[in-house]
Amino acid sequence: MQVELSQLERRYESLRTRSASRENRLLASLAEVGQQTPIVVVRDGEQLVVVDGYKRLRALGRLGQDTVWAVEWTLGEADALLLERLLRRGEADSAIEQGWFLRELMQRFGLGLEELARRFDRSKSWASRRIALVAELPNSVQEHVREGAIGGHAAMKYLVPLARANADHCIALADAVAPGRPTSRQMALLYTAYAEGNASTRERVVREPWLLLRAIAETEREGPGATPVEHVLEDLRIVSAVARRARTRIGRGALDDANPKERLRVREGTSEACDATSRLKQRCDLELDKPLTEKPHAGSDDTLGDSTTA
Repeated sequence: MQVELSQLERRYESLRTRSASRENRLLASLAEVGQQTPIVVVRDGEQLVVVDGYKRLRALGRLGQDTVWAVEWTLGEADALLLERLLRRGEADSAIEQGWFLRELMQRFGLGLEELARRFDRSKSWASRRIALVAELPNSVQEHVREGAIGGHAAMKYLVPLARANADHCIALADAVAPGRPTSRQMALLYTAYAEGNASTRERVVREPWLLLRAIAETEREGPGATPVEHVLEDLRIVSAVARRARTRIGRGALDDANPKERLRVREGTSEACDATSRLKQRCDLELDKPLTEKPHAGSDDTLGDSTTA
């Protein structure tokens, strides 16, 4: 049957993540050959509730279409939702998407953990963990996942543990990286830097994650044949280049319109950078002044306090 888009109730649209690339491919296909597969709806009184086909609806709307080809299932709403999920089990939902779905079934239809576990042929603890996972992740971070800016698997593996440790940092990091649509590997690098860093490092990770990722990428471009000394020289080149760039930006008036809070942050950041470069010089001088016959302590602790909070 043909149904007007305006007549459809889209109450479950937020239970799936979006992918710009997949939606663009679908848009191109619909523009070329038209709709080939109907969406699935069920009745809730006088309303037609969409069970499957949200990507098609968005694409048809972008194409200026007013109607959609739909098929109506004569099932209860909860049973229809469960059947739709079972029919596409080959598509791997992330744990977060599973959590959204289970929470919706629990809240809207009153299904308990035992019933959910039975319906999905899983354990009760599996259902409980998925629902808890969603509860732990801040709502604003979940929105980034829904929009496809941050992958569901990356959010589960890296942002959920971060939210447990520091919810404010989790939100700040997600807001900072989402516009650039990071890969899972990039999220792993950021999480590792955060987990292994001190308080000052963690603040910089959540404030300037893309700067850190660019520095890592530059280091990786050095090539596998670089010697340890060449690695150090490349690190020093990066430090010098970043310092020159910051000085140039300040000289061009970057701070002219800064408010008092921003000026304080810049002052603190400058102090941290100066402290880090000062300790770097001390460590280099210490190592370079050693007799050539004295072997360096590879992997030794930093005796000048690099591990302390700046």
